[in-house]
Amino acid sequence: MSTDSHAVSVPGSSGLKQPYHLVDPSPWPLFGAFSGGLTVFGGVLAMHDKGYALLIIGAVCILATMFLWWRDVLRESATPGLHSAVTRLGLRYGMTMFIASEVMFFSAFFWAYFNFALFPEHVSGATVAMWPPMGVHTFDPFHLPFLNTMILLLSGTTITWAHHGLLSGDFKALKWGLGLTILLGLSFTTCQAIEYSDAPFKFIAGGVYPSVFFLATGFHGFHVIVGTCFLTVCWFRAMRGGFTQEKHFGFEAAAWYWHFVDVVWLFLFVAIYWWGAGPPPL
Repeated sequence: MSTDSHAVSVPGSSGLKQPYHLVDPSPWPLFGAFSGGLTVFGGVLAMHDKGYALLIIGAVCILATMFLWWRDVLRESATPGLHSAVTRLGLRYGMTMFIASEVMFFSAFFWAYFNFALFPEHVSGATVAMWPPMGVHTFDPFHLPFLNTMILLLSGTTITWAHHGLLSGDFKALKWGLGLTILLGLSFTTCQAIEYSDAPFKFIAGGVYPSVFFLATGFHGFHVIVGTCFLTVCWFRAMRGGFTQEKHFGFEAAAWYWHFVDVVWLFLFVAIYWWGAGPPPL
């Protein structure tokens, strides 16, 4: 049934005639918060050489939450009458606000970075100080970091290709564009893992620069992994014919998120890898 022009009573609502979708009680927000807490405490224990068991359990719980919660949302979206025009508008506002909150999240990392980069005396306490701090050898920005930049920029073009394919009814382009974007996301994560394994400095007891570097780039890497999972779900939906030219907000949300990840990386590359590289070591 259509709810775009008038309010009706729909399944999962309060029973009143209104255009909103009042979701049924769900355990996933609480379970997701619990899983996030497990992951955080597990990460702290792992960083202090106390084992990885809790971290692994937390990560598995987060993945399970993502799968089960998205499963319920997809079922809702496929139920006639639940996602009215007002509901779909609310979904767009919600995704916009979520990305805005992510912008503020990364702004905090950049604030911390520039606080020390522009005023390095905060690190050493000396009258004349330098950034990066003495003894820190940074990455060559035009090695793996530049390759990762090219990978993410290319992934931005492939996801746009997929979007244009969907809007024009070319579902083959949609599937190919999504598939290539997923492969590029996995390539980025692989290159970053290699980079971390070869890092000339360590996160623990490495000082201010390594701490800010690993937190900022590591959380961005985590967002790339989440975005890759998001796109993978969209790819499976596309293979099953889950999107139409008129109804495909799930794909749009994934594309918005992926473009956000692209833009954040450009700022990270310029500020931390390139500008923050400092003079070449003697």
